[in-house]
Amino acid sequence: MFSWMGRQAGGRERAGGADAVQTVTGGLRSLYLRKVLPLEEAYRFHEFHSPALEDADFENKPMILLVGQYSTGKTTFIRYLLEQDFPGMRIGPEPTTDSFIAVMYGETEGSTPGNALVVDPKKPFRKLSRFGNAFLNRFMCSQLPNQVLKSISIIDSPGILSGEKQRISRGYDFCQVLQWFAERVDRIILLFDAHKLDISDEFSEAIKAFRGQDDKIRVVLNKADQVDTQQLMRVYGALMWSLGKVINTPEVLRVYIGSFWAQPLQNTDNRRLFEAEAQDLFRDIQSLPQKAAVRKLNDLIKRARLAKVHAYIISHLKKEMPSVFGKENKKRELISRLPEIYLQLQREYQISAGDFPEVKAMQEQLESYDFTKFHSLKPKLIEAVDNMLSSKISSLMNLISQEEISMPTQLVQGGAFDGTTEGPFNQGYGEGAKEGADEEEWVVAKDKPIYDELFYTLSPVNGKISGVNAKKEMVTSKLPNSVLGKIWKLADCDCDGMLDEEEFALAKHLIKIKLDGYELPSSLPAHLVPPSHRKPLPKAD
Repeated sequence: MFSWMGRQAGGRERAGGADAVQTVTGGLRSLYLRKVLPLEEAYRFHEFHSPALEDADFENKPMILLVGQYSTGKTTFIRYLLEQDFPGMRIGPEPTTDSFIAVMYGETEGSTPGNALVVDPKKPFRKLSRFGNAFLNRFMCSQLPNQVLKSISIIDSPGILSGEKQRISRGYDFCQVLQWFAERVDRIILLFDAHKLDISDEFSEAIKAFRGQDDKIRVVLNKADQVDTQQLMRVYGALMWSLGKVINTPEVLRVYIGSFWAQPLQNTDNRRLFEAEAQDLFRDIQSLPQKAAVRKLNDLIKRARLAKVHAYIISHLKKEMPSVFGKENKKRELISRLPEIYLQLQREYQISAGDFPEVKAMQEQLESYDFTKFHSLKPKLIEAVDNMLSSKISSLMNLISQEEISMPTQLVQGGAFDGTTEGPFNQGYGEGAKEGADEEEWVVAKDKPIYDELFYTLSPVNGKISGVNAKKEMVTSKLPNSVLGKIWKLADCDCDGMLDEEEFALAKHLIKIKLDGYELPSSLPAHLVPPSHRKPLPKAD
């Protein structure tokens, strides 16, 4: 259950940063090889759950898996992020993407077919060979020199079918392939079309394949500009209801609403909402390289815990088997009693129920095994993993913390991520406390005549009103005292405990900002400082 990435763009080329990354990656690889892998091999973990990890799994960039029904905009979403076409890209209203496409960075543009891809030791896809030619003929890697792909890789998946179409066999286990990717990626983005919210049987099974990876899942409600505000509310409610039936967690999934393509909005009523949602999604994606080491560590811990539980299950089945007669009958009995065995092991070893593999899937897999050939419990292997979890992990956490302190913040750059980082189209530019930042006139001045009338009704003395009188007016906003207290501190520029007419006007302006739904600045921006309180510029010699 791994989502690995090692080298990241930007400042990681610096010698100290590169050493730190290699130290963390090397430490994780070493722990896996010395502590976890022996336990996995002893109890056939790789046959039941996930293949053994290789160097490429540890060193790979963060990966994002896109999943959704056909024509929900998965390929268009990738095109939107990259701001350029990629080899193998096909877009249309019908099911156009019929393959898994790994979109990755390369110095030259080109594509690699699946059969060649799974023998490349530098790519983390070697273990996909077990799904056979039917899958490999529907798998390819698309490489191109794109700034975004220097930091992340994106996996495009075939559109999930609905209705009669889903009865047609793909020739390989689609859900098993999705599960393989889910264990190794950093984000799973489920895309929904605002006009197509039904979750087909195949889509439902696909979502269930992500069991145990709930922290990686994000949901995008795409093409939301094609409905009006009232319809959007209904669509959002229907989506949450549909997801609640498939994803069995009490937590509500994060849903990003918008129109993720570089075309004019059909309905601009919710433009501000779409912009805010897009920025939130961008921030989530951009943070993946920064969280790389923590994700690696988290997945190693999850894998180690599952390997331990698997060892307890297999060794218990071995212990219960008779030495001579009645082996087949006993095997059938143990398989049918597997839920009871789970409960027994939970009590015996104080293991959480959430750490156990799904009962039904485990029962089906056990049918083809000879329990007498399983290994008995080997306490030393269990102790090695326990030791890793209790002591070795903490030292790696310290390494990761040191890396985060010493390294500059690593964010995904290029493509659509650069379009909203600078200039007037940056989110929030010219809004709230940023309004008037690029204007010569004091932005408060336009409403100052109204504020002045109020000011002179509050009995100013020597051109200033007391805190008591200012409070009488400020509390009419109904904002809590904690907010009004911050506004007072920002507005009382000379810290004399009183407000002159400009400071009062500023206080009213800040109240208006807060009432309009914007956040207050932590310190007063230069463009909001009242003209009479601005420090004169030093004269040139």
